[in-house]
Amino acid sequence: MPPKSRFTRLDAFTKTVDEARVRTTSGGIVTIASLLIVFWLAWGEWADYRRIVVHPELIVDKGRGEKMEIHLNITFPKIPCELLTLDVMDVSGEQQVGVMHGVSKVRLQPHEEGGRVIDIRALDLHSEDDKATHLDPEYCGGCYGATPPQNAQKPGCCNTCDEVREAYASVSWAFGRGENVEQCEREHYGEMLDSQRKEGCRIEGALRVNKVIGNFHIAPGRSFSNGNMHVHDLNNYFETPVTGGHQFSHQIHHLRFGPQLPEELTKKLGKKTNLWTNHHLNPLDDTEQITAEPAYNFMYFVKVVSTSYLPLGWEKQTSSDAANDYVGIGAYGHQNDGSVETHQYSVTSHRRSLNGGDDAAEGHKEKIHARGGIPGVFFSYDISPMKVINREERSKTLNGFLTGLCAIIGGTLTVAAAVDRGLYEGGTRLKKLQSKNM
Repeated sequence: MPPKSRFTRLDAFTKTVDEARVRTTSGGIVTIASLLIVFWLAWGEWADYRRIVVHPELIVDKGRGEKMEIHLNITFPKIPCELLTLDVMDVSGEQQVGVMHGVSKVRLQPHEEGGRVIDIRALDLHSEDDKATHLDPEYCGGCYGATPPQNAQKPGCCNTCDEVREAYASVSWAFGRGENVEQCEREHYGEMLDSQRKEGCRIEGALRVNKVIGNFHIAPGRSFSNGNMHVHDLNNYFETPVTGGHQFSHQIHHLRFGPQLPEELTKKLGKKTNLWTNHHLNPLDDTEQITAEPAYNFMYFVKVVSTSYLPLGWEKQTSSDAANDYVGIGAYGHQNDGSVETHQYSVTSHRRSLNGGDDAAEGHKEKIHARGGIPGVFFSYDISPMKVINREERSKTLNGFLTGLCAIIGGTLTVAAAVDRGLYEGGTRLKKLQSKNM
């Protein structure tokens, strides 16, 4: 027998000799059952440790000087592309009149003929297709008393009908069909406009704007500023040979602010956590508005909330925000560390006839509309001072996993020992009672 050490008296786990141990059938069954329970609970603990959850946080948005992308896809079945103008303005004083980049006009056949695509053209003034290459190099077209556009193909001249129209807009003059304008008669602008009267148009693409309160709208005719007022040349819109006139009935196929959450991320999160991504089911998607009046106005009031998505391990990556302003349309908001800076929004809408009157036809006699305004579809957006951060995290830490694993093993074996002891004691007493009765 080995000599006793000074730690022997501290031993809290006393041992029994093999001769004093009793092995039973019930004990073997309890042992197997307890091992199965331990493995099952340990697997559940491991799966819970590996599970990724998304924790939302709400903070004050302290960003300054940021940009924001607006992605849109809207169809106007009763207005030709030649009449539509897209304008963007914000409270910082930046006015982008007739947006030229990132947006395309898609000409559509009349709705009665199926509405198929005729032609797709980017909103890019003075493209190679617009240049009057057949003219004499020394030719300098007149602007008919208007100020030549700054971005004319030839400085100080108006060589194309489009440049004459832009020159007229710069001095707030109505243009019309271009009668008696050499450039427009040469390009058959009036005939081209009449040939497209029954067509529809789809505006699709993206805009990059300052992240401040602002609005963008789609309205007919060239836009220009008259004093402090933003107005449109509506002559060609109202003076039309189309029966019933043009109407601003429209369908918003898609409208979002910022990039869409990547599909692979939603698949990785699984069905249980898809609820937090509902803001990417943008509330204006598949919205349709119908009107039979040419002088009609639709307004959407949008509240935009900044939203960040931070994937697991994003803090270990390096991100460069400086180059983000120079990325192409559609890539803005995707960071190098895998995080996504996007926006969610809520919206309320309002519609009214520019001829005034009430909404008795819709059951609201008490609602009286003012007369006047510009027909079109207007989106006014406001920026919330709050920001939502959706952060990916593991449901528990490694220490929490190890603690849970120890609790499973210890708790299961303790309960199994108590069950085995109860079965053994019960069996022993039954045997004693049976021996007394014999």
